Amino acid sequence: EKTRKRADKAKAAYDKAAKALTLARQAAARTLDASVVIELPPLKMERAQFKTNLTEAPESASGVDQIRFLVSTNPGTAIGPLDKIASGGEMARFALAIKVALAAQNNAVMVFDEVDQGVGGAVAAAVGKRLSRLSEHAQVFTVTHSPQVAACANSQFRIEKRSIGDTTTTSVTPILDADREEEIARMLAGETITQEARAAARQLMAS
Repeated sequence: EKTRKRADKAKAAYDKAAKALTLARQAAARTLDASVVIELPPLKMERAQFKTNLTEAPESASGVDQIRFLVSTNPGTAIGPLDKIASGGEMARFALAIKVALAAQNNAVMVFDEVDQGVGGAVAAAVGKRLSRLSEHAQVFTVTHSPQVAACANSQFRIEKRSIGDTTTTSVTPILDADREEEIARMLAGETITQEARAAARQLMAS
C-alpha cells in the first residue's frame, strides 16, 4: 500500500512536469517558427513554410511529446515532414535557418559541414552572405567546396588529405589574404586557373 501511494505520487509529479514541459515547448515552437520564417527569404526560399509540430507520444524521460519539423518548399504543395519533403539543398538551407534562429540563445562556436550542399550560383552566394552576417555575432567555421561561400569568409584555410603507403594525414593551412584570390579562382576553374577565373574570384570577394 505504501509503495502504491509512492507510485501514485510520483505519477502525479510526472504528469505535472510533463504538462509544464509541453507548454514550454509549444511556446518555444512558436518563437522558433517565426524566427526561421524570417531567415528563409535571404536564402532564396521566399515562399517556403516552416512549422514545428508537437504530437502526443508515449511517456518517457523526455516527456510526452513527439516533435517534428514540417515544411512546404513550393506554393500549393502540402506541408509535410522536413526529412521527407526537402531536397538536399533545401535541407541544408533549412538547417542553416534553424541554426541562425537559435544562435541568439546559444553563443557557442558554430560549425557547418557543407551547409551549401546541393546549391550553387546565386543560392550559394546567398548562403555565404548569411553565414558572413552570422559571424558578426558568433564564431563560425564552414567546410565548403563552394567558391561563392569561401569568398564571404573573413579567413580561409585549405584542408588537404594525403596518403603515403598505409598512412593518411590531413593538413590545415591558412591562406593569406594575398593568396585568397588565387585559391578561390582555383575553386572556380579547377586545375588550370585562367585570367577569367581570377577576375571572377575578385568579383566574388568584392561583392
